[in-house]
Amino acid sequence: MSNEEISTTPRPVFRFRDTVAIKIGEAHPAREPAPPPAAATQPAPKRGLIARASDQEWSASALVLFLDIAAWLLIYGVTSLLRGDAYYSSSFVFFVIDLLQVTVIVISLFTIGGYDRNTETRSLAYATEHLLAIVTAAVVSSALIYSAATFDQTMKPSRGVLLLSFIIFAPVSLQYRRWLRWRIAATLAERTFLVIGTGELAQKFYEAYVRSSDTHRLEFVDAVGERVGETIAGPDSPVIEGDVATKLRRGGTHYSGVILADRVEQIPTELLERLVRTQFQRSRVYTLESFYESHWRYVPLDAIDPVWPLQTGFQLARSSPYHYLKRLCDLLASLALMVVLAPVFLMAALFVLLGSGRPIFYHQERVGRGGKPFIVTKFRTMVNRPAQTLDDIYTRPGDPRITRVGRWLRKLRLDELPQLWSVFRGEMSLIGPRAEWTKCAERYETFIPFYHFRHLVKPGITGWAQVNYPYGESEQDAIEKLKYDLYYIRRYSLKLDAMIALKTVHVMLFGKGQ
Repeated sequence: MSNEEISTTPRPVFRFRDTVAIKIGEAHPAREPAPPPAAATQPAPKRGLIARASDQEWSASALVLFLDIAAWLLIYGVTSLLRGDAYYSSSFVFFVIDLLQVTVIVISLFTIGGYDRNTETRSLAYATEHLLAIVTAAVVSSALIYSAATFDQTMKPSRGVLLLSFIIFAPVSLQYRRWLRWRIAATLAERTFLVIGTGELAQKFYEAYVRSSDTHRLEFVDAVGERVGETIAGPDSPVIEGDVATKLRRGGTHYSGVILADRVEQIPTELLERLVRTQFQRSRVYTLESFYESHWRYVPLDAIDPVWPLQTGFQLARSSPYHYLKRLCDLLASLALMVVLAPVFLMAALFVLLGSGRPIFYHQERVGRGGKPFIVTKFRTMVNRPAQTLDDIYTRPGDPRITRVGRWLRKLRLDELPQLWSVFRGEMSLIGPRAEWTKCAERYETFIPFYHFRHLVKPGITGWAQVNYPYGESEQDAIEKLKYDLYYIRRYSLKLDAMIALKTVHVMLFGKGQ
């Protein structure tokens, strides 16, 4: 496949246009008539519990957390009662063990976004991640309980009760998540995001929103009034409205949030002050970066600048204890995996040798943390080429260069196993941005803005981009994957690494991403 050329023309600076409003796919008048005075005194219509819960980001999460705790206590308690088992010395010990189990369950589901109202829990991908999280919770819970039982001989927990409880809890907890997500989605479809901005950033945001699964309507407003009555991005896009002050006064009674789709330095001071009051008194105000992160879990390149890593909240900006914990986990996990998977190493090497001959391994210079190069080793999956060139750096479906054995190794991700040695040596981590070939990295840095930011952390065998985006087949794919890599750098944490680990298992089982 030929490489897609990316324009290197510098982006122009756009000035802030004042307010504009729009609902997707609907036409609106250029000016919205002022509401009658009596409307301000009319009581708001009564709304259901789910509708009220959807107004607050924490309330839906709290409801799911309550349902998880109640469902587990009920399922485990009733299952133990029906079996007639008395495996604990007292009801207090039973309660403590039950509390331990539900804590492990909550932590496991938290890592995959099970309490985030923006997670699409009705998707097949989430269903498999949910089941993997429950299986992980069952294994960890069992290990903790039976370890405790070795110190308390009066404890004889039933494996049958524990296993049956998790088997029942998995579909039940998934089902009420799907139902709640359906109800919230139906409610949110009636709500609107107010988008302030009419320039290139606002247009790109609209195009990205149309491609997303979000169901809110959008209203675009132009605070200056220069584009009122025009469409934001072509004939079928929303019409830009005005009168931003009136719209902001509606606050949480009409809008789910306000999105600032322009650079802060382009916003008039008076409007910024009004947005601050809106944030603290009426409804949440998002910058483009914060909206993309919280709703779509990646960072838009157009919304950041060269000093982006200097913002507050970066764990990478200081000596975090997680740095040392992550390195310790990499060291122990890579050593354990190399020992446990030694037979797999030998079988893979034998298949490569018999299938395509020598050499068994493939070596290539990659870019590490801080731009420092290192040599990565993988099982060879392609025909042996005398030299590495940039003529065709991407593999594609049915690529004739991939050997028969290599195709299976790639499908099972076994070609990556030798990289465990790089993890053990400290050149890589188990989780991080993909280690890129030095020649590719040099090429990308010439036209992809902020590409060098991905070198702030160690590269990994798996990462946020690998589990959320398909295998890259073009330079445009490199741009898209960078957005996920920047999200990983921004949210660098134990929780995110745990989520990536579970998603990696899902990718390996179902063959999506790479």
